[in-house]
Amino acid sequence: MSVKISCEYLGDLRVRATHGPSGTVLITDAPVDNQGKGESFSPTDLTATSLATCIMTILGIQAKGLNLDFRGLRVEVEKHMTAQSPRRIAKLEAAIHMPAGIAEELHDRLIRAANACPVKQSLHPDVEIVLMWVW
Repeated sequence: MSVKISCEYLGDLRVRATHGPSGTVLITDAPVDNQGKGESFSPTDLTATSLATCIMTILGIQAKGLNLDFRGLRVEVEKHMTAQSPRRIAKLEAAIHMPAGIAEELHDRLIRAANACPVKQSLHPDVEIVLMWVW
């Protein structure tokens, strides 16, 4: 399956991206520490966001299959950039706050599912990814 996303440079380090299938629009802005205004997600912020939302989607699929309600699931992700050149994401730390009442025998299954999320599997091995589980 392919999805087309159309992007237009708006000037002043700002980009508008339009999701082809839905028409949803998002704006990115360069971060303040890289000549931007930091008024929206940066491209690397979207990478961190993609990791968190992918994990949540995969866990939601698991919940659906188990007939569980995962509303209230939260993920807080922190992005760390390299201090030296080349500028890149060095580390992503995600705290996964699971809803209350999930049976302990399901924990390993859910952890395996989260680790298999397509975004996590697509990131370069040099990006350190730390998943912290809060049950």
